[in-house]
Amino acid sequence: MKRQAAEKRGRGAETFAALYLRLKGWRILARRARVPGGEVDIVARRGRTLAFVEVKARGSQECAAFALDRYRLRRVAVAAQRLAPRYMRAGDDVRIDAVFVVPGRLPRHLANVWQG
Repeated sequence: MKRQAAEKRGRGAETFAALYLRLKGWRILARRARVPGGEVDIVARRGRTLAFVEVKARGSQECAAFALDRYRLRRVAVAAQRLAPRYMRAGDDVRIDAVFVVPGRLPRHLANVWQG
């Protein structure tokens, strides 16, 4: 039951993050894009920037940041590398971003969180 509640909360956070990104001028290309070796919560584009976005929902900003460790980012990076040909255009800047969703606050969007 806890797993189902966490899954539902995660999907809600991803929906909220996608809406927030849209309000900031991003176009959502995909959600929960899966490939062998990983998954990307949101694939978004704004102009020449293609972002693979990891969403973390926690009770505080600190907990959300702590949940985004090197292991998880590496999995997102692998998935992004495999998904990039599907969404990339010539001349695009590609990056991995994070959005932290915390109750009672606007989402926090962090650009370029993975430096490989």
